[in-house]
Amino acid sequence: MSHKIAVIPGDGIGPEVITEGAKLLESLDFKLTYFDWGAEKFLQEGIGLPQDALEMLEKNFDAIYFGALGDPRIPDMAHGREILLGLRTGLDLYVNFRPIMLLHPTLGVLSKNQGIDFVVFRENTQDCYLGRGETKHAGTQKEVTIDESMHSYAGVERIIKQAFEHAQNTGRKSVHLGHKANAIKFGGPLWLRVFREVAKSYPDIQAKEQHIDLMALEFVRAPEQFEVIVTSNLFGDILTDLGAGLVGGLGLAASGNWHPGKIGLFEPVHGSAPDIAGQNKANPMAAFLSAALLLDFLGQKEPAQATQNAVKQAITQGICTPDLGGQKTTQEVGSFIRNQIL
Repeated sequence: MSHKIAVIPGDGIGPEVITEGAKLLESLDFKLTYFDWGAEKFLQEGIGLPQDALEMLEKNFDAIYFGALGDPRIPDMAHGREILLGLRTGLDLYVNFRPIMLLHPTLGVLSKNQGIDFVVFRENTQDCYLGRGETKHAGTQKEVTIDESMHSYAGVERIIKQAFEHAQNTGRKSVHLGHKANAIKFGGPLWLRVFREVAKSYPDIQAKEQHIDLMALEFVRAPEQFEVIVTSNLFGDILTDLGAGLVGGLGLAASGNWHPGKIGLFEPVHGSAPDIAGQNKANPMAAFLSAALLLDFLGQKEPAQATQNAVKQAITQGICTPDLGGQKTTQEVGSFIRNQIL
């Protein structure tokens, strides 16, 4: 299992939680190389991503293990857009994959719903995240801002295909499209049309369509109905945080960003949480679950499943940080999880 992993700990609690997951990867004979891309470097040198970063990463590494970005000294998140969005778009990591799984009954905020286990495929390189648009009459009462949301046929088609392929390969029976074709004049109908076209190639998979606002309601009312969801960048960003809230919070929210056949980027999605940074109480479980996605991406199915099982065991035994009602430190939770695997 000699894989080369680029590690970007980032800001705030990022280094704390990534350290725990990185120890697991090192114990599995992965070769880790650390990069100091984050707020400190940006403030001191004005550098987010070095000029040759994308080419270097693609050439030398199998995956990227990423912490978190966010620092009060950079309130507009300029470094975050340059680094994280730069990696996603620059490496064309068009799949953002977010599993939403209830790992233990006590974590569910909806007592009647215990069968929550679905995944979201969020398109990762288009929509309004491209930063296109303009501001007119800035700083005045006549100010008008325009954010442009761009969707291409090719971009929509490839993420929808990934969702159907995942359903087919994992034995799931349905794929839901989250869209807003009734209100968004151009992009909405494009998503709907492409979804219906792609679905024809997967006759054994039920193709279901829901307006994104209704889908948010259904997340709360009956989340067990979902198996695979595919949606746009903005909708997916919002919807997956709601999903995380159903199953225990952002401390358990893992994600993968990839382009099949190329490098992948794996990160917990809880953010840098500067209010608790350095206090040794950040929850490392999302970092471990992201490491499990990384392992699975690289074909290491057994350690990937063992990592997920170890996180479940930690929750079952109450080996948790304060956000999940426990009294353990980041390091204590990390040590327990690794000891269940190794």
